[in-house]
Amino acid sequence: MSEVSPSGSGSNSSSTAPVAEPAKSEPQPSIFLVSYPKIVFLYPTVVTSLLCSIFMWVQGGSGNPAEAQPPASAAASAPQDSSRILAASVSAMGSAQDGFPAEKVEEKSAAPLAVRTYRHWCARIFLVVLGLNLVVMSFEFPRTTSLTWFFAISTLAIGLWFLFTLYESLAPALLSGVLAIQPEANASFYMIFTIIMLALYVAVLASRRVDYWEVRGNELLHHHGFLSNLERLSAPNLRIDKEITDVFEYLLLRSGRLIIHCNDERRAIVLENVLGIDKKERQITQMLGALQVRVRTDNE
Repeated sequence: MSEVSPSGSGSNSSSTAPVAEPAKSEPQPSIFLVSYPKIVFLYPTVVTSLLCSIFMWVQGGSGNPAEAQPPASAAASAPQDSSRILAASVSAMGSAQDGFPAEKVEEKSAAPLAVRTYRHWCARIFLVVLGLNLVVMSFEFPRTTSLTWFFAISTLAIGLWFLFTLYESLAPALLSGVLAIQPEANASFYMIFTIIMLALYVAVLASRRVDYWEVRGNELLHHHGFLSNLERLSAPNLRIDKEITDVFEYLLLRSGRLIIHCNDERRAIVLENVLGIDKKERQITQMLGALQVRVRTDNE
């Protein structure tokens, strides 16, 4: 009698062949477009304020009332110190009348003033960065305008260099006049400014979570409102334009203007201050190009 082997014959091998599973539809990739306000370009000022506050706290310039008041030992010895200073000033006046220089007394009186100069330099740096940030936010600097400003500033710098070369005493006088302006702020001011700006940034990020655009393969979605209102637009014939309206804003956050043209809308959709605009434009172009290839292949 013949026995059937458990290994099986050809019929068994055909029955155990792997069954092809149905292909799973891959989710369509989404590209999110968010338009930010111009306050995001103030981050250099916020970083400068934070660094100034840390530096002032390390140096002891917190501006506390206890710091301004002298200690008890110093207050007790204040009458003695005042009498010594008065005697030193009288002796200095007498020595000056006798023909002896009084430079030592002036050096002692000017020594405490030189200790607090870091406060003035921190305030100057903060004001310069803030002023440059406000200029960037107030005016648009396209490529042609930026080039014109570059040549104008270069011409002005060359003119000042020739002027300072001809009149050597003008540069020290101008520098002393600028250094005579001594702005001052304590660490609490810089820290409060930093906290306010960070709170505004958090509010801006929260508001952008309820107002943004989403580009998919076949449609354009507009999410807006706290209840997640949704507006759908067809996107097979979507066209986009990229504009770099400000060179400095592009250098700060790679931002620019993105203009979306839809067949269903009479007006173009304009998104200002889109961060990373080069990457967003490249992703949308690749998605729309792949969509056009698929449509042509299906028609064939």
